[in-house]
Amino acid sequence: MDDLLKFNNINFDPLTETFSTAFYLHYIAHWPEAFNVVETPNGNLMGYIIGKVEGTGNLWHGHVSAVTVAASYRRMGLARMLMKDFEEICTNVHDAYFVDLFVRASNGLAISMYEKLGYIKYRRVLGYYSADDPDTSEDAWDMRKALPRDKDKLSVIPLDHPINPEDLEW
Repeated sequence: MDDLLKFNNINFDPLTETFSTAFYLHYIAHWPEAFNVVETPNGNLMGYIIGKVEGTGNLWHGHVSAVTVAASYRRMGLARMLMKDFEEICTNVHDAYFVDLFVRASNGLAISMYEKLGYIKYRRVLGYYSADDPDTSEDAWDMRKALPRDKDKLSVIPLDHPINPEDLEW
């Protein structure tokens, strides 16, 4: 929980979603194994991942709510390492079918990184990142990666049409 007090150097990045303290505490209380940080030897945070596991039946999956690395520590493979650790938790602890995440449609670098990790653009979510002005809202890609439990990879067959945020299952 002390790590929450060290997030500022990371959360001021414009591509990083910032949440309320209650949001972070909820994740720590319910999915502590999926809330991880990477830090320097002197204790400064370099990056973090916040995830959870949810759904029912073949929609039982891990969800990455946030993964981010401080600007001064990017291009070192830290986000890739955090993602791999989360995938292992989803596979070995929770036996999930897939991992999903939402990424801004304009964030080409992140999309490219996720694709290199084996994620696919499953569906476009219209106006997912809403702003105060609806004209400046931004679409998201719901990206997914099948885990070993989904042997036939049914969870990653892309939809052929976009959806609205209210149509999301969870």
